[in-house]
Amino acid sequence: MRYHQSGNIPQKRHTIFKSPEDKFYYEQLFGTEGFHGISSLLYHIHRPTQIKSIGEPKDVAPKIVIDKNVTPRMFKGMNVTPEDDFMDSRKFLMVNNDLKMGLSKPRKSMDYFYKNAECDELLYAHSGSGILKTFVGNLEFSVGDYLIIPRGTIYQVELHSDDTVFFILESHSPIYTPKRYRNEFGQLLEHSPFCERDIITPTFVEPKDEKGEFLIKVKKENQITDFIYATHPFDVVGWDGYFYPYKFNIKNFEPITGRIHQPPPVHQTFEAHNFVVCSFCARMYDYHPQAIPAPYNHSNIDSDEVLFYTEGDFMSRNHIDLMDFTLHPGGIVHGPHPGAMERSIGKKFTEEYAVMVDPFRPLKITEEALKVEDPSYKTSWLESEDNHLEDRSQE
Repeated sequence: MRYHQSGNIPQKRHTIFKSPEDKFYYEQLFGTEGFHGISSLLYHIHRPTQIKSIGEPKDVAPKIVIDKNVTPRMFKGMNVTPEDDFMDSRKFLMVNNDLKMGLSKPRKSMDYFYKNAECDELLYAHSGSGILKTFVGNLEFSVGDYLIIPRGTIYQVELHSDDTVFFILESHSPIYTPKRYRNEFGQLLEHSPFCERDIITPTFVEPKDEKGEFLIKVKKENQITDFIYATHPFDVVGWDGYFYPYKFNIKNFEPITGRIHQPPPVHQTFEAHNFVVCSFCARMYDYHPQAIPAPYNHSNIDSDEVLFYTEGDFMSRNHIDLMDFTLHPGGIVHGPHPGAMERSIGKKFTEEYAVMVDPFRPLKITEEALKVEDPSYKTSWLESEDNHLEDRSQE
């Protein structure tokens, strides 16, 4: 991340800072990985510690029904049930000790505040638009935006329509841009598929100087607890540092292509401990005269592979709908469906968009996932007469 400053801050950190009315502002260190990771300093009108009451925790742990999975699976995201409440709408389909991922279809804006106290969050806007409101400013979002929300961020989501759909991922480690695309100073390098101009930081909003009762739902260890605070959490008069939410649109990712098929790491967009996130985007296909644009069969023995299909037509899979998830467990060979390799030959371009997550520890399957599973997917690579007829129709 790059250094960013908004609002009013003192010339020197950890020193007296007062309002024009000669009242103290209150400094807060907001960071990760103790005092070693990246951080920001926030300056509040009121002490950010004024708890009035704490409610009973509510268990929100995903219900795991398959602990050890070796079966290729497809989950039909279109069939995930929408919910009015933003937190209730989070349906986690696959989890392990490093992450949780799934789909969220909220229908109403949040009338409370929320803080994930242990996980960074990635929200990918598949449809809809709105505003992510945080204590360091606002980010307007629309289709194709990744919203990266560091742990500890207090936020609200305002929806502009009732058809918003998020791919959602919670990470127990910080989410960063790929290290191999950054120099020793943290700047994105010339061969990176995106640069700092593509990363949008929050727009500063005038602080809220309000007292009363303000509900912040805090999530930690698969529990949500209601905290009532005495002052509005968006009372920040200024802040600076490297730790803040931001957005990046998938269509600002510049694909890396070649004469022959490129491996998935060229699509990498983010990384965290034990998993990576990739963006498959509209791009030129491979341009060797005998190139096969379809991906080759592969085992990815060291990781599972999840694809979330968000826009376009996917040449490597048959019968894929938008919002579908496919899961290919590590160690089980997978590749194009019958006919897909043959159809791809001679094609020059693709308009597909998908988000891929490769976890390096096996994923567990939840109850919510089995509600929307297509059980026929595991045998969808079987050759049939229909496949052969389709192949010949392309000749």
